[in-house]
Amino acid sequence: MTPAIQEYVVTDRDSGPYAVVTGPDSALWFTMVHSGRIGRVAPGGEPVSHQLDPASGPSIIAVGPDGALWFTEYRAHRIGRITTDGAVTEFALPTPECGPFGIAAGPDSALWFTESSADRIGRITTDGRVTEFPLPTTGAFPSAITAGPDDRMWFTLNQANAIGSIGMDGAITVHPLPTEAAAPVGITAGPDGAVWFVEIGAGQIGRITSGGTIREFPLPDRAGRPHAITAGADGALWFTEWGGNRVGALTPDGAVTAHPLPTPNSEPHGITLGPDGALWTALEIGALARIASPE
Repeated sequence: MTPAIQEYVVTDRDSGPYAVVTGPDSALWFTMVHSGRIGRVAPGGEPVSHQLDPASGPSIIAVGPDGALWFTEYRAHRIGRITTDGAVTEFALPTPECGPFGIAAGPDSALWFTESSADRIGRITTDGRVTEFPLPTTGAFPSAITAGPDDRMWFTLNQANAIGSIGMDGAITVHPLPTEAAAPVGITAGPDGAVWFVEIGAGQIGRITSGGTIREFPLPDRAGRPHAITAGADGALWFTEWGGNRVGALTPDGAVTAHPLPTPNSEPHGITLGPDGALWTALEIGALARIASPE
């Protein structure tokens, strides 16, 4: 069955909603990369936005272990924290021009993030103490990051064409991808105990086990440019294709379905499992889309 898809305007078209996550308050929180804002909307409610430095470039947002939302400021080279009542704190990073991008809570009650321009993985405690870990390769452009099932953080190395992982002691392992120029971006822990990621350059979805075994699943449209990925309530991996204006679903055994979005050229980016059990994606046209999993 085809899922019902509804779009909700949450901001102006120039703000650029980018990443979205379900907050601890059962609302959807999203970044607006072009206008330097953090947005919040409860399903069925009115959106609220919180202004940062307009040029800060808030990118990925995640729920922290302290019940706040944490986000990267790619252009301002900071990590931000916002409480559910809108109080913002920002933390400057030690390495200049480091370009923080992905962020996720770790198993150690800290937040882990990527420094795309500095080839480092960072760790920040909830009181703002930062540690940085250099990658073993340069020009790797670490992008998205997620907590794995093995007490390690897993991340994509977009320009090194690899998947990396880091232990809580800072030890890093890198796994090259079989497909050249795959350019992995989004990554998430799957329902099957593996880690799943998108290959924006190859039009594939990848799966890697804790032991480093990789399997790749080609998408029907290899030019769809998959971007973000998350686990759905239905046991599938859901992903966005901003080049194809679609959201897709992949079952752990490799069956793919694709669902066009109602508005042409909406540029879907981040995707999350919403508080209502549906999938929600951020559309660069200034909207969020709700995708109800088919019964």
